[in-house]
Formats: sequence, structure tokens, C-alpha cells
Amino acid sequence: MRVGVGSGNPVKRRAVERVLESSRGRDLADELSGDPATVAVASVPVPSGVSEQPTGHAETVAGAENRAAAVLDAGAYDLGVGIEGGVARFGGADELFLVMWAAVSDGSRTGRGAGPSVALPDDIAARIDGGEELGPVMDDVLDASGVARRGGAAGALTAGRVDRADALATAVAGALGPFVSDSY
Repeated sequence: MRVGVGSGNPVKRRAVERVLESSRGRDLADELSGDPATVAVASVPVPSGVSEQPTGHAETVAGAENRAAAVLDAGAYDLGVGIEGGVARFGGADELFLVMWAAVSDGSRTGRGAGPSVALPDDIAARIDGGEELGPVMDDVLDASGVARRGGAAGALTAGRVDRADALATAVAGALGPFVSDSY
């Protein structure tokens, strides 16, 4: 089974690999297709089709769905996985949150899942509301480079208690639900 991850970001690929490896002794290929072949995961850099800084759940979900579909268009993959991080507000809370969404598609059906949400500090939220992108803002605030390709904003804002790959893996696991559960 070939699984394409719609990104060149190693953290996103690692998130998908963690989910596929965590089937608790069950072979994912068996669950999905009855094929005992091994599962191969490939990074497939594709455009999200949304803004560089997705705002709101709808745009973030659309980015994940677009990436999953683009992976299937890019090659011979059994599953396309799209992962998109964005910022959004929730009713009942004043803060701006980092949000994570994933989509998994086989070309006929699509599953969607969300990862944890982390409130952004007011100074960071103000910069995002002013039009900046979260990744470069985090690099600036932390005086680092490539934060998004390592622990991400989630890791930085929780002092490493939320690992970005694990957080994204939660979204991917939810999106895989329709493919591995008889409940759908």
C-alpha cells in the first residue's frame, strides 16, 4: 500500500508514519484492503490551494482536503493524506487558536480529523490578525529558524508537552477513521 503525504515537511510525514505504525499489532494494509503488502509512506509536496496562513476552520479543512486530492493526482497512491495548520476562533472563547486538520482520501471517500488546539498568546495573535504568518512569527519570537519543521508552535507554546508530530498524528488518526472502522 502506498500512502502519499501532501507536504515536504518531515514533521507531517512523521505524523503519518506514527499513526500507521500504531495500529497496535494490526496490519493497516489488512485493515484497509486485505493486501498484506507493507505500507510505504512518501512525501509529496503539493500546493494547499489556500492562503499561506489559513484562517478559520473552513479554510484549514479545505487546505487539508486539497492536499489529499492533489497527492492522488500526483501519482499512484492508494491513500492521499493532507495536513493543514491554521488559526481559528471558537465560539465562547476570545483567543485565537492554532488549529490542525487532516484529510485522508482514496479518491472515492474522504475522512477528516482535527488535532488539538492551542491558544495563541495575545502578542502573537495580534501579529497574525495583522496579516503575518504563524511560522515566521514563531521564528521571530523564539529567535530561531524552521520552528514549523521541528516542534512547531504547539511545542513551543506548551514547553514541549505537545509534540507537533503527535498533535498532527491525532488529526490523521481521526481522518483515517472511515477507512479502519466499521462504524462509518
